[in-house]
Amino acid sequence: MSRGKRYNDEPKLNIKKVIAVIVLILVIIMFIFAIQKILKNDTNKQMKSTSYFTVYTNEKWGVIDSEGKIIIPAEYDEMIIIPNKSEAVFLCTYDVNYENNTYKTKVLNAKNKEIFKEFDKVEPIYNYDKNNNLWYEQNVLKVQKNGKYGLVNFNGKQILDCKYDEIESLKNTENSIIIKQGENIGLIDTTGNIIIPTEYKEITAIENNYQYGYIVKNNEDQYGIIDTNKKIILEAKYEEVKSIYSPNKYIVKIDGNYQIIDKDQNVILDKQYDNITEINGENIVIVDNNKYGIVNTSGEEKIEPDYEELKYAFDNYYIAKKDGKYGLINLENETLIDFENTSITYRKEADIIEVEQENEIETKIYDNEINLKLTGIISEINETKGYMKIRIGDENKYYNFKFEEKSNTELLTNNEIFLSKNNGKYGFVDKNGKVVVDYIYDDATELNNYNYAAVKQNGLWGCINEKGKVIIAPKYNLENNIKIDFIGKYHISEDLNAAYYTDM
Repeated sequence: MSRGKRYNDEPKLNIKKVIAVIVLILVIIMFIFAIQKILKNDTNKQMKSTSYFTVYTNEKWGVIDSEGKIIIPAEYDEMIIIPNKSEAVFLCTYDVNYENNTYKTKVLNAKNKEIFKEFDKVEPIYNYDKNNNLWYEQNVLKVQKNGKYGLVNFNGKQILDCKYDEIESLKNTENSIIIKQGENIGLIDTTGNIIIPTEYKEITAIENNYQYGYIVKNNEDQYGIIDTNKKIILEAKYEEVKSIYSPNKYIVKIDGNYQIIDKDQNVILDKQYDNITEINGENIVIVDNNKYGIVNTSGEEKIEPDYEELKYAFDNYYIAKKDGKYGLINLENETLIDFENTSITYRKEADIIEVEQENEIETKIYDNEINLKLTGIISEINETKGYMKIRIGDENKYYNFKFEEKSNTELLTNNEIFLSKNNGKYGFVDKNGKVVVDYIYDDATELNNYNYAAVKQNGLWGCINEKGKVIIAPKYNLENNIKIDFIGKYHISEDLNAAYYTDM
């Protein structure tokens, strides 16, 4: 049989149909690539979701987005509050009479349209962290109608009826809001769920963490504990309950003496001490004659009360103070870091120890095996991406939490350009090291989360974008700013706690 022979009864090859099929296949392939590109772009857009910021310009207040675009024109005399920068919910105060202490409020959305108009007033719920920095509840607002208060979420759904005399945050604690009726208070979470009825005089969170439960004080000045599931852990019958967390161990005061009990009120430790400040597993930090030491749950002395301060760090290590200086000891009372420091801090998120000495700008940084690894100035600890940024000499260097040095191109994977230094000047390169912005600046920052970098020249600061394009040439003297940061032509204010941007 010969190959390739065509028999008369076989159909002839139709070249036009073959070409049509090939073209169709190519079209389908191009369509698939186009869809993939669209999906990828959509994903990138989702990753770079819009954020909103208060702006101060021409002595008026407005709102910009994370691209620097004006969302709410700057025409208000009072600062506009944005409780959650990811939500287009902007709280405006107007018609303020400082003599009578009266004012009006309204809420605007991203289209500059008023929302939540059915309420007499709408206000944010203020809170403060342990350093007294201001923040707001992220998904609820306090509303007033007919002189009573309730809650709405950011979608406008009322989650708590307007029937309370006052509503305020439980200071330094998330997801915990105090409600007041008459002389008594109770507590709700940020979904409007009532955790503690309005039957108490005081409520505090254990170690300022709502997950650990709440200490309550009744009208007879007796203390107890209620957990987040509304369950009474300890009946309110104690003279004091200390705000110290340890699983199933509670420090209470009975007849003037401190005891450690469990949830069934079994006594774990009943020795008389001036104070008990920490429980770490079986080890307890006690105060006796104004000196700190450690005992176990059996009352056995582990470390003689001999220190001015004693605070748990991690594993078997404690930060101690003696003769006005700080050191690090273990449970065998061995000194691992000498007592010659003004402060020692354990950073749990990075598992490192920071040690500072008097008249020294740089910090000594130890690993979790108490080895000195670095000496420099910590400018950033990024728990999410697992790195720290340390200024050593006049260089910013990056390390992972294993103290392995990394380049900015390895760690800042979402950036298009990267800060680079050459001959004492700063510029920017792409991920391949190609120069995008010439080395002409005296100082600069990496791109921020909104793809803007600050650049300094002749003592003044300006801004470029992720393409290296100059958004605003250096013109601002920001020597009093703790942080240098830009969104478009606007720079962050001197007062970080105020959290607004300005071009003034």
